[in-house]
Parts: sequence; structure tokens; C-alpha cells
Amino acid sequence: MTEATAAQGSGATGCPLVKRDVIRLAMLGMVDGNGHPYSWSAMFNGYEPEEMKDCPYAGIPAYLDKEPKETLRIEGAVVTHIWTDDPADAERVSRASLIPHIAERPEDVIGQVDAVIVATDKGHEHVERCRPFVEAGIPVFVDKPLVDNEADLGVFVEWVKQGKAILSSSCMRYSKEFAPYRLSTNNLGALRFASITTAKSWERYGIHALEGMYPILGPGFISVRNTGTPERNVVHLKHTCGADIVAVANADMYGGFGLLQLVGTAGHAFVPFQDTFYSFKAQLQAFVDYLRTGVRPFPFDETTELMKLVIAGLMSREQNGREVFLTEIAPN
Repeated sequence: MTEATAAQGSGATGCPLVKRDVIRLAMLGMVDGNGHPYSWSAMFNGYEPEEMKDCPYAGIPAYLDKEPKETLRIEGAVVTHIWTDDPADAERVSRASLIPHIAERPEDVIGQVDAVIVATDKGHEHVERCRPFVEAGIPVFVDKPLVDNEADLGVFVEWVKQGKAILSSSCMRYSKEFAPYRLSTNNLGALRFASITTAKSWERYGIHALEGMYPILGPGFISVRNTGTPERNVVHLKHTCGADIVAVANADMYGGFGLLQLVGTAGHAFVPFQDTFYSFKAQLQAFVDYLRTGVRPFPFDETTELMKLVIAGLMSREQNGREVFLTEIAPN
């Protein structure tokens, strides 16, 4: 039994999930359009600048190079193993992000690491990608969105009920630009309207828009209506606080990632998301803190509600823009 396995059942009581001085992590999976294994591993290990120049996602070396080396890394954890769907990617990430071990199969890291990061953003794949590690009692961080369908949500909810250590989030939850409004919107009065935008698909990036504004409004979403298309999602959400929210995910709208607008009875705010590095690092630091303390950074019920919003947006789009109520989606 590994240390992680022994501590697994104690997570709900605030006991450490991992007691090792330096937490050993595995970075698992890499899919099209997502370069997290490069950047996330570099935030733990540092990186080789010349190798990182060959990263196929130009934005990653651009924002890593802006960060002073003394503030780049998350202390107390290191990525020791990598596995990617294409073995050639693992070789490149290993060289760029200084990862010493390349696994032939993802399950090979069991017994070698204390926790795993599933660094892929296709929700329908996550149950099977996570299953070997959940069943082995190894804590798992899952890239957003956790799921994109009702059946898989039920699986994760049941695992968490069993005491399994599973954490998932969008980096937008940790945006420093949005932080003041997570603390208070009192100067705006009662919120009546909010909007937020993202590029790419609702299936993979809608969660960025949703989780960016969710900590501001809090739980209590009622319904979702997506009147758009797979390329141009325009999603109207209703909240029990009385606010209407519009989230837009447009396939090629790269000029509009994370533009948040808040409008209340006494004032308004417009806040653009800007610092990608800060949000990613804070997101990963939250996972390390969870491993150290066993205390979740936010309730899993919030992830459940967010996944219902993602799923309801897909259901509504497929049903010609019908208003879908969250109460229609199990588990309730």
C-alpha cells in the first residue's frame, strides 16, 4: 500500500493525503489543442529554454519566459513521470520540462508516484483515464471539464462519495483579475446581469467561461438555454439570485477569451482575463495544498453543478435551444 493509498480515506477529515516531503507527480495524457503537459510540468520542474522553444503551442514559452525563475516553480512537488497518447510527445515534453521518466503505459506509474494529473480536456474520456488511479487509491487532478455527459458525472460523484481524492477545475477559478469580485460585489448592488466569453468549443472550453464567473455568483443556477450552434454557442443561464448570465463560446473568437462583465443595481464592472501563468500556477498549487492537508479548496458539489451547466448547454443545443433545468440532470 502506498502512502497515498493509506491516506486516501482520510481526505474528508482534513488529514494529509500525501506525507512525503516532496510529492511525486505523474503527468498523464495529451490531446489535440492542449499543451498543458509542457506548461504544467514546467511549473513544478522548471524547463530547458532551448527545448521549450520547440513546444508546438507558442503561447506557452512566451508566458513562461516572462516569469522570473525564482517565482516559476511550485515548491514541494515535482513531476517525475510522463505518459502521453503519442509517445513522441512524451519525449519532447520530457526534454523541455525536465521530466526524468517516460512511462510506456499510464498505469505503470502506480507505485512510483503519490498523485497524478490527467492533463486532457475531453470530458467523455476522463472516467476511463482516471479509473486505474482512482481504484488504486491515488489522488487525481483532472483537467477541465471533468465530464461532458450525465453518466460519467454519476461515476465521479459516486467515487467522491466513497472518499476518493478527485479534484477538477478550470484555471479561470483562480484568475487574479476576477479575484476582487469573488470577495465582494457589494459596490455593484444586486447583480442583475453577467456575461463572459471564450474561444473554442462549449464541450471543451465552455467550462472556462462558467467557472470564471461561478465563484462570483455562487451555487444556485436554475436553467440553461443554448440558442447557438456547435461553432457559435450563445448560452443563457438563470440564477436564483435573480441574475441572467450569457456565456459565449465561439470557435475562432481568440480575441475574446475571459472577458467578464458584471452589471448590478448600483454599478457595473468590465474585467478582462490576462495572466494565464498566474491562474495555472494557482490552480496547481491548490491541488498540492489539497494533497498536503486533505482539505478541498472548494466543495465538490460546485464541480457537480458546473458539470450540469456544461451538460445542460449541450442538451439545449441538441434540442433546438430548449430551456434545460438543472433538476433534469442526475445525480440530484
